[in-house]
Amino acid sequence: MTPKITINTGTPRSVAGNMISGALAAGMVATALSYTKYKQSELSKDEAIKQSLKLTVQGGIATGSAIAAANALGRNSWLGLLGSLTVGVAGIYGVEKLYEKTCTCTQTIDVSTTEEETK
Repeated sequence: MTPKITINTGTPRSVAGNMISGALAAGMVATALSYTKYKQSELSKDEAIKQSLKLTVQGGIATGSAIAAANALGRNSWLGLLGSLTVGVAGIYGVEKLYEKTCTCTQTIDVSTTEEETK
C-alpha cells in the first residue's frame, strides 16, 4: 500500500482575487520596464502600451492558474493541478499569439499607382 502524500498549502486562496493581484503586480513591473524602453527609444509609445497590457494580462493568468494549482495540490488533486497549469500555459500562449497577430500587422503598404502602371 502506497502512503498518501499530503502537502499543506494552507487555506485555499481566492483564484479571482489573486488573478487581479497578479495582474496589478505584473502591470506595474511591465509598465515601468516598457516606459524605460520607451524613454530610451527602444519602443514606440504604442508598442510600450501594448507590451504593458500584454504582460499585465499574462501576469494575471499566471497568478490565477498558479493559485488554482496550489489549491488543487492542497486537496491532493493531481488532475486539478495539471489542469490548472495547462489552462495557465494555454492562456499565456494565447495572449502571446494574439499580441503577435495584432503587432505584426502594422506595416504600411503603398498601394498608390502611377499613370504608367495603370496603362
